[in-house]
Amino acid sequence: MPEPTTFLLMEGISKAFPGVQALEDVRFEVAKGEIHALVGENGAGKSTLVKILTGAQPADTGEITIRGQAVDIRDPAGAQALGISMIHQELAIVPYRTVGQNIYLGREPQGRLPGFIDWRTLYTQAQDLLDRLNVTVDARAGVNNLSIAQQQMVEVAKALSYNADLIVMDEPTSSLTDRETEVLFERMRALREQGVSIIFISHRLEEVFEICDRVTVLRDGKFIATKPTAKLDKDKVVQMMVGRELGEMYPKTDVERQAVVLEARALADGQELHGVDFQLYRGEVLGIAGLVGAGRTALAEILFGIRPAAAGEIVFDGQKVRLKSAGDAITLGMGFVPEDRKRQGLFLNMAVRENITISAMKQVTSGWFLRSGRMNDLADEFVKKLDIRTPGLRQKVRNLSGGNQQKVVFARWLTLRPRVLILDEPTRGIDVGAKSEIHALMSQLAQEGVGVLMISSELPEVLGVSDRILVMHEGQITAEFSRDEATQDNIMRAATAAAERKNHAF
Repeated sequence: MPEPTTFLLMEGISKAFPGVQALEDVRFEVAKGEIHALVGENGAGKSTLVKILTGAQPADTGEITIRGQAVDIRDPAGAQALGISMIHQELAIVPYRTVGQNIYLGREPQGRLPGFIDWRTLYTQAQDLLDRLNVTVDARAGVNNLSIAQQQMVEVAKALSYNADLIVMDEPTSSLTDRETEVLFERMRALREQGVSIIFISHRLEEVFEICDRVTVLRDGKFIATKPTAKLDKDKVVQMMVGRELGEMYPKTDVERQAVVLEARALADGQELHGVDFQLYRGEVLGIAGLVGAGRTALAEILFGIRPAAAGEIVFDGQKVRLKSAGDAITLGMGFVPEDRKRQGLFLNMAVRENITISAMKQVTSGWFLRSGRMNDLADEFVKKLDIRTPGLRQKVRNLSGGNQQKVVFARWLTLRPRVLILDEPTRGIDVGAKSEIHALMSQLAQEGVGVLMISSELPEVLGVSDRILVMHEGQITAEFSRDEATQDNIMRAATAAAERKNHAF
């Protein structure tokens, strides 16, 4: 009897949480030896479906079939026994251990004597896995010395060490450069040729069309369609994902430039930043482009008082200021949306209400006492204003989708009516619908006279949202472009070589 071409079939999958129907009668099918994209807006149910598949959560109803046989996956170990492995967006790398130790952590081959590890076998097997992937990494090397891309491939090797026939990859390229992404895709294609199936979860639709054979779209916890990528285009996928008129991805209203609100003069930190000068005007979105390591985040953190400046000056509203902490920046009227919202921007175990109002204590306290009613009113105002989708103000932020978590971070700063808002990768890891809403919000803030400083690694976003663009390379600003002058080509040229800075009159 020939082996069925369908490796995985999930039918009638439903899952409910208090106040939320996460999945409703979902169908998902993956063929043997294919790369299959699972896409949808944040909150569409992708994570819940994958957690059910990998044994992290049980389904309320439905059936899972592997290789034509019905299975009951009760825990991650059960999924691994069936040949299913997952590579999470946050890599599960154990620092200060070797590559081989990471691959076989907790499953080390035993030596002849009880309690002893057969290190020779461990490293031989680990090196075989790395060689199979054409990864030029020594299994005995310390994992801390590897690049993010190499660590990603260690995770792939770990998945294969479980004899995985199906690997789930959740946003695997979110921290990779273009070249590193190309290398990952080469390995994925090789695995496909070896008969391994891959579920690819990504918000980057251009990558979906580059690497995937088929696409399954979820929306609001429901199955929408499964189609070959060859019969789709990006607009069609977006339409299926959002199920509504999206509007312009980069809505932009021209605003007359006002006074300078923030200025950096020869700003340096002695490490990543080397003599940065720029001016931010009220009512403009100033985009900052550059490659990873160019010093963009260092600049943002110095401007917000998170890290000290070793040299140079910061001028806010015409006055030189010395920022000893983020509190000093907040007092001046600045807000900061960090790159990593989960680790730096949110209190994940606290409710939506507390996360929104925590920086506005003066507005919601009376003496030593919190005014619960005022907290509710303030939080509810911005939940409605930013269309934050939550079952209630008391919902823990960790239970919201990525796009709604990002809106909560924005809402916290908007309660303070900031004069300057610094945004570090404001749309990273969120879906196209939420991106469009964040872009519209940035344009609206500029219209209201806020100076917006936006760092982004996505060139279409930089070009679409910014009034002016600064390009950084090795801790310096190497070019400045008006909205009309800027192109992807000239931005990349300035980002990859320390060209002489261009000064333009606007």
